[in-house]
Amino acid sequence: MTEHLVSENLTEMKYSEHLKELRKRLIYSIGAVVTIFLVLLPLAQQNYHVLARPLISLLPVNSTMIATDVMGTFLAPFKLNIYLAILVSIPFILYQFWQFVAPALYQNEKRFGVALALSSIFLFYLGLLFAYGLILPLALKFFVLASPENVLPMTDINSYLDFCLKLFLAFGLAFQIPVLTYILIFIGILSIQQLEEHRKHIIVFFFFIAMFITPPDVFSMLALAVPMWLLFELGLWITKLTTIKKEHP
Repeated sequence: MTEHLVSENLTEMKYSEHLKELRKRLIYSIGAVVTIFLVLLPLAQQNYHVLARPLISLLPVNSTMIATDVMGTFLAPFKLNIYLAILVSIPFILYQFWQFVAPALYQNEKRFGVALALSSIFLFYLGLLFAYGLILPLALKFFVLASPENVLPMTDINSYLDFCLKLFLAFGLAFQIPVLTYILIFIGILSIQQLEEHRKHIIVFFFFIAMFITPPDVFSMLALAVPMWLLFELGLWITKLTTIKKEHP
């Protein structure tokens, strides 16, 4: 009876220690987001101008962006500042999460987790840069040129921010395909042979997804579908390479 009570007390202590550690990591993560937000706050207007530059460069001389809401001129840069703070904080937040789970992992699991986390962060940021540098100008050019002659394009600043965020998030997630491919094969849900057999269907699926995510023009669709295809092939190749190394160390 006494041993049972001691065991329960130890278990409760472990749970309480885990909860304290989790709370500490959450506080650090929230603190990082708030700190970066405050640092970026004086630059909120300039940051929105950088985001809006691709659209402004395409608008006619007598056209400009508008705010249909009274608080729109304040809320749009403010919301962008929040998203930027979260975006910049992602590596630190993941590091805090890693510090929480790492003590329970074996050494080989730690190496695997670090490699996946670093690859995922790099690919996510790469997807954002790709969307801002290539896809966004193509999409905006299509929409501006598609406007009727008697219609003057004047985009609302909040609508433009929402459009950009959806586009960036879609490409950031799409660039996670190599990591997702590796994980699915590593945990045994799919095999390399299965993916190779259904390669044609997977490529068609990529084009199908790109058709819905991107603006309705061929160039934007290809600009997403082709990188998704290449990233899938990259993930497949990396998985094959690591499998061969494990079989023939």
